[in-house]
Amino acid sequence: MNLELLVTLGVFAPLLGAAIVGLSGRRLGDLLSRSITTGLLFVSCAVAWIVFSQWTWGHLEPFTVHIAPFIHVGDFQSNWSIRIDALSAVMLVVVTTVSSLVHLYSWGYMAEDPDKPRFFAYLSLFTFAMLALVTAADFMQLFFGWEGVGLASYLLIGFWYKKSTASAAAIKAFVVNRVGDFGFALGVFTVFWMFGTIEFAELFPMIAAREGTGWEFLGHTWSALDLAGVLLFIGAMGKSAQFFLHTWLPDAMEGPTPVSALIHAAT
Repeated sequence: MNLELLVTLGVFAPLLGAAIVGLSGRRLGDLLSRSITTGLLFVSCAVAWIVFSQWTWGHLEPFTVHIAPFIHVGDFQSNWSIRIDALSAVMLVVVTTVSSLVHLYSWGYMAEDPDKPRFFAYLSLFTFAMLALVTAADFMQLFFGWEGVGLASYLLIGFWYKKSTASAAAIKAFVVNRVGDFGFALGVFTVFWMFGTIEFAELFPMIAAREGTGWEFLGHTWSALDLAGVLLFIGAMGKSAQFFLHTWLPDAMEGPTPVSALIHAAT
């Protein structure tokens, strides 16, 4: 099979599992729902290890798989693409391996829960969002994956939504992450203002040439590169529960234990 097609399968397999089980879980039943989502996760994991081995021992060059247009507004161009380089090859292995094991562990942990199909659909959705994040070819798709992780975290933390504490913890996680995401969005705007592109392959070679770029504000000239870096880091602070934006993470324990394992691994 063509490697580009294989990579696309690996990224979208968890989304396929989440869609099938999320829409038809009650008709499929518990066993089939668990089997579909977990099986597709292990398919994704196998693809990740193939890509990693090709990168490590096969001397694979970075490549981008263009799938479809995403947002085209004037000079702002963003396409739905999958970027494979050294970092994404490593992160594919980390994300799919940990998530596959969490899925497998959840078979036993959630055995007595009446809403297993919904739980496994949410887990697979979380994994797809992480894969979209780590394989993003530009900042817009990265932001899509970023927000997808936030949405899936909200759904998983509040899985037992009849408990008021679980619902409150889910809302808290969602709101605190939006604070970080606002900084992240401003960082993306700053990058586009500086470089006229948000695509990584075009952007990275241009960074050194923009080293002296400044931004006038409050009578002071600020380094635009530093500003973009700080704003993007604020987004990372929210998702990684760093100081000032850390308050949501302890409350994430309101979700089932496999959720805590996956969210803490993701942060």
